[in-house]
Amino acid sequence: MELTPIQKEIIIELINLQRQKASAVKGEEIAELIDRNPGTVRNQMQSLKMLGLVEGVPGPKGGYRATGDAYEALNVTAMDKEAEVPIYKNEEVVKGATVAEISFTTVRHPDLCNGRIKVLGNIKAFNSGDQVQVGPTPVNRLIVRGEVVGRDDTENLLLFEITEMVSLPKKSIKHYIKKDTVSVEPNSTIQEAARIFITNNIHGAPVEDNGKIVGIVTFMDIGKTLASGKMTLKIKDIMTKNVITIDGESSLSDAVHMFDEHNIGRLIVTIDGVPRGMISRTDVLHELVIY
Repeated sequence: MELTPIQKEIIIELINLQRQKASAVKGEEIAELIDRNPGTVRNQMQSLKMLGLVEGVPGPKGGYRATGDAYEALNVTAMDKEAEVPIYKNEEVVKGATVAEISFTTVRHPDLCNGRIKVLGNIKAFNSGDQVQVGPTPVNRLIVRGEVVGRDDTENLLLFEITEMVSLPKKSIKHYIKKDTVSVEPNSTIQEAARIFITNNIHGAPVEDNGKIVGIVTFMDIGKTLASGKMTLKIKDIMTKNVITIDGESSLSDAVHMFDEHNIGRLIVTIDGVPRGMISRTDVLHELVIY
């Protein structure tokens, strides 16, 4: 069905308010948001009720509710339980708004990458030149950033030039544990560990004792020890014993947060509570590289 611009505007605001509150939405609330006369909104509501897009809720706390057909009329999927996908304007989150869709319009262009953002919420504060960020999305933690180049109020769309996109794979980190992880024995000398690092082109490794991970040692640990002149120490003397672990079912996003929270570059990965391997910042970056 073809809706007029004001009908679309009313439904968009109705859906937005309906998402934010448990009770029905009053016409006066919508009128204030779209800067229209309350009587005009009430008249339009009668037409929308006849079209089956709006239902009236009687009583002191009554008002209006959007039906499933209203979502369909706006080409938005209605959900019983939805995840919030935040949208930011110039690094400030837009309260009460969530992103319904992201589409890319110039994927074949050699120099440009433009897109459209369909928003449930008020976008009238956005203007050309504003910096916009969408996400992270709930599944792949997608974040899209760009610059607003236009706005379509009748469809509640932002048109933007995409400058950056980042996404993390959905698979849990247990899939990224290297089967041939290089380890160091606790009684190894510093020189032996250094040779293992150089030979395998790595900067750190788990310390294993009879198949059990008991710590982590890095090139930095070795460097600090050599700088102090303690040449005869063993790896068990310089390794980090209280290692930070992460469950193998966790996501790469969880691992990134732990790297930042603890200011470390490596995590021991556990499966069923047992340490099984290690994941590093480099491993995460490797998964973001497109070959």
